[in-house]
Amino acid sequence: MIDSDSDGLFDAPREDEHVDDSAALPSVSSVRSDAPLAVRMRPLSLDEVVGQSHLLTAGAPLRRLVEGSGAASVMLYGPPGTGKTTLASLISGATGRRFEALSALSAGVKEVRGVIELARRRLLNGEQTVLFIDEVHRFSKTQQDALLAAVENRVVLLVAATTENPSFSVVSPLLSRSLVLQLQPLTPDDIRAVLTRAVADTRGLAASVTVTDDAMDHLVRLAGGDARRGLTALEAASDTAGPGGTVDLPTVEASVDKAAVRYDRDGDQHYDVISAFIKSIRGSDVDAALHYLARMITAGEDPRFIARRLMVHASEDIGMADPTALQTATAAAQAVQLIGMPEARLALAQATIHLATAPKSGSVTSALGAAMGDIAAGKAGSVPTHLRDGHYSGAKSLGNAVGYRFPHDDPGGVLEQQYPPEELVGVDYYAPTDHGAEREIKTRLGKLRRIVRGRS
Repeated sequence: MIDSDSDGLFDAPREDEHVDDSAALPSVSSVRSDAPLAVRMRPLSLDEVVGQSHLLTAGAPLRRLVEGSGAASVMLYGPPGTGKTTLASLISGATGRRFEALSALSAGVKEVRGVIELARRRLLNGEQTVLFIDEVHRFSKTQQDALLAAVENRVVLLVAATTENPSFSVVSPLLSRSLVLQLQPLTPDDIRAVLTRAVADTRGLAASVTVTDDAMDHLVRLAGGDARRGLTALEAASDTAGPGGTVDLPTVEASVDKAAVRYDRDGDQHYDVISAFIKSIRGSDVDAALHYLARMITAGEDPRFIARRLMVHASEDIGMADPTALQTATAAAQAVQLIGMPEARLALAQATIHLATAPKSGSVTSALGAAMGDIAAGKAGSVPTHLRDGHYSGAKSLGNAVGYRFPHDDPGGVLEQQYPPEELVGVDYYAPTDHGAEREIKTRLGKLRRIVRGRS
């Protein structure tokens, strides 16, 4: 006997039990009416699949598998609730295929070999077997090795699902015999489409409840790109509301024990919270800054937006008082791009703590503002001739680069020389503070200006 999937969707047939092709894919009637909403709403055709369009275009390997014409084994790699089990179930319904499922949490080598032997006998009768293995990264090396010959000889068509990068969790020989297809987190619009269908569909709530816009927005945020999580929250809220009831925001909050954050990414809350976030960092209140960061993350704010604001703040309000602040903020932005949420929230928190506790200085902002103010006022005189480009023919005859003094020729690396236009000689733009690293810069800057301007 082969272990079945925990939700009953993939009950494996016994060796002595005949199962016709129509039973390989669960029909509407084969799913219990009291099954979880996420199980009842599992798509029964490609037309119902939401998201993953990059894998389901015409002629793509995964689409061919679902349509019954593909023959390659696949590794479906992606976060929870993105459709790995759904796609496996659709592949199982392809014409002429039988379906077996194993969970890496409960199956051993004996069960793997049992399925392979069953598939071998079916192959003699012209029947191909699809073997679905959930959480394949939990299989030991020995269990994975037991699949190699059957996969290579196409005794079974392997469809394996994993939430972990298979490059690190699946043995190389099995990887080389399979296509690795990465599923992406569902977008908020994808989740909304899944939940809206579940409310109306006869397999789901059959319009037995009404869901308000605020409640739907909160359910989408709670899902975090995981359709199963969103459907579970919707089911809990609908149970609380009862038949004929209304699922509103308080109902969802009470049902999932997670309060909604009043936050509109396109409205006042968006601007008010980010303003409070930046002002808390500027004011060195690390705890308030973390509160507003958590508020934005919980509300589903775009982490790239938060990262951009941190990078701007690092130069705007810290600058040279702690030159490493911009490095930290930039690294956090890179982490958002490379890692994604939810893990990247830790990098955002680290950057927030660094910036909030760093010494503050607005000198970079003031220096650039003063320089641009002079430009706007027309103070943009000619570049001194000795600083002009002297690399082209005839430059010397014009006096360009003549008399330029190379600082590296001086033992101290700094020498007297005019750099600004005549109208701006002696003008100071940058005024370092006594905060943090600028205290040392201030002392050094005074010496540099005296030497360069010939005042030493």
